[in-house]
Amino acid sequence: MKTALVCGAGGFIGGHLVKRLKDEGYWVRGVDIKTHEYVKSTAHEFVKGDLRDPRLVEKVIDQPFDEIYQLAADMGGAGFVFSGENDADIMHNSAMINLNVMEVSVKADVKKIFYSSSACMYPERNQMDPDNPNCAEDSAYPAEPDSEYGWEKLFSERFYLAANRNYGIDIRIARFHNIFGPEGSWTDGREKAPAAMCRKVAETPDGGEIEMWGDGSQTRSFLYIDECLEGVRRLMDSDFIGPVNIGSDEMVSINQLAEMAMDIACKKQTINHIPGPLGVRGRNSDNTLIKEKLGWAPSWTLRKGMELTYNWIAAQVKNKRS
Repeated sequence: MKTALVCGAGGFIGGHLVKRLKDEGYWVRGVDIKTHEYVKSTAHEFVKGDLRDPRLVEKVIDQPFDEIYQLAADMGGAGFVFSGENDADIMHNSAMINLNVMEVSVKADVKKIFYSSSACMYPERNQMDPDNPNCAEDSAYPAEPDSEYGWEKLFSERFYLAANRNYGIDIRIARFHNIFGPEGSWTDGREKAPAAMCRKVAETPDGGEIEMWGDGSQTRSFLYIDECLEGVRRLMDSDFIGPVNIGSDEMVSINQLAEMAMDIACKKQTINHIPGPLGVRGRNSDNTLIKEKLGWAPSWTLRKGMELTYNWIAAQVKNKRS
């Protein structure tokens, strides 16, 4: 039986990944500073602890795991990442986790580490046109992320690649593009656009008004969680180190995203555009490289994933009211 450690197992992607690995027959240990908010972890062992503490990391990486999935990070949606109030914590906390995980992994003779980077590390200058963003993997340099979150992700990418060269540890790196789905943040200030739009539509009666930061013409692509996990597992089973985009190339405006949520809910609402943190004007996954290296790319429609996500969030809203 293969062994895996999921760092960040109390989070959205990590919680789903634990279930996927168990279904594939892995023995799984999860670790996070918090337990999952919506489901009980299915990990064979779950350790609640702070990965910024090297003693805790030594406790959880106590064997030569076949695979470590390093998803743990201080993160959130635009309201958290672009407020400017969390920059130092984001950089410090995430960097400390990655430094600790690598140091102990080398000592424990861990076989392979997956690192979840982010599309936020791409240069801001290539994402100013909402209709023609450039997020090809080779466009990353000269570096110019639009947030300290993106700068930390870029640093950690380079750190893992350096560890591969200097320590001989096998590494896989993916740049996630806006992963969404059920069992993720939807009302705590760290939620991303799909969850935020679903919540606002679900909470607002037919004919009502929802608020949106900016004019809604900024563009993004969003990837459903199941497709994200498929990409991660295919990358881990390949001989390609990365970095590689794992995201959808179905780009929509945030106005279109809100209208899709309304349509799914069978509601007609108006949008009140208000000032707020926005990030870059346009971002979309370039899937050329993943098709070349893995012979695969995400194919789910945004609508399919949004229907599943809206139904879950609408149920949460209903439960909260009752």
